[in-house]
Amino acid sequence: MTRTDHQTMRRVLRREIAGTIGLLTDEHDFRAMRRYRSFTFDDHATYLQQVEALLKTRAAQGSHTTVALFDPQEYADFCTDKGLDPDAQSSRARFTAELSATGAVLPYEGQPLADLLPALVDEAVRQATWEYASTLLARLGACASCGEDIGRAAFTRASHLLVRILETAGTGNRHLVCTVSAEPETLFSVLHADEEGKDSIRLDEAEALEFTTVLALGLATQTPGGLVMRTSAPGATDRVYGWRLRGEGLEPLTAGEVFDAYCTDIESGDPISPESDVDYCVPPDLGPEGQAPGHHP
Repeated sequence: MTRTDHQTMRRVLRREIAGTIGLLTDEHDFRAMRRYRSFTFDDHATYLQQVEALLKTRAAQGSHTTVALFDPQEYADFCTDKGLDPDAQSSRARFTAELSATGAVLPYEGQPLADLLPALVDEAVRQATWEYASTLLARLGACASCGEDIGRAAFTRASHLLVRILETAGTGNRHLVCTVSAEPETLFSVLHADEEGKDSIRLDEAEALEFTTVLALGLATQTPGGLVMRTSAPGATDRVYGWRLRGEGLEPLTAGEVFDAYCTDIESGDPISPESDVDYCVPPDLGPEGQAPGHHP
C-alpha cells in the first residue's frame, strides 16, 4: 500500500470522527478564560468568528460537530477534581470531551452562530431545570400512610395530565408553558407539540421529560403554579387556555384569568399588550383525570 493510500484512508477516517467544540457564549465567560496564558484569544467577537469558521470548515469536509456550553467555573472545578492543570489545552480538551456526554450540547447543522448561541443557552437552562426538579422529586421519599414513592406517583400523574391536555386541545400546534414557584426561584418549562396529520403529535422527548418533571414537582409539593397552552392552526385564530395547580390537580382558569396571566410579564409583573387575532378561552374539560385524587401524600 502506498503512502498516498494511507493518507487517503486517514482523511476518510477523520471525516467519520465526531467532534465537540466547547463554546464560550458570552463576554463574561470569555473574560474568565483569559486568565489562562494558554487561552490565546483576546477578543470575544473574533473568537466567535473563528469558531464559526471552524464549524463551517468541518461541515464542508463532511465532519459531524456538536457544540457544548463551556462554563469556566465548571471547568475550574473539573480540573481540581481530576488533578489537572487548568492552564493547559489538553485539560480543556478533556473537559470538552466530558461535556459531550454530560453537558448541554447541540449539533451544528449549518445554522448561523447567532442562532446557535441562544439555542445552546436554552438547552443548558432546560437541562439544569430538569436536573433540579428531578433532584427535588427524588428527595420527597415515600408517602407516610401508604408507602408509595411520592415523586414517581406525581410523575405518572403529570404524564397522564399532559396526555389529556394534548388530546383535548383540538387541532393545530400546541405551545405549553408550566411554572412552579419553587425555591430559590420559580421554575419554567416549555413544551412544543407539533401536529403531524390528523391523529399524530410530534414532541421533543427531552422537552417533554423536563416539562413533565416540573409539572410533577408542582403536583407532588402542592406548590403554587400554573400551566398555559396556546394552539395555532392555519387559517384559524390562535387560542390560549390556562390552568392553575390546585392541590394535586389542575383547576381551569376563566377567560379573564387567562388574559391576565398571558398579558403580564412573569418577572416584572408589568402588563403586556395583548396580541391581535388571539382568543383567551376557558380550557376544555379534562374530565376526572384533571381533578385532584382523594389521596394526598
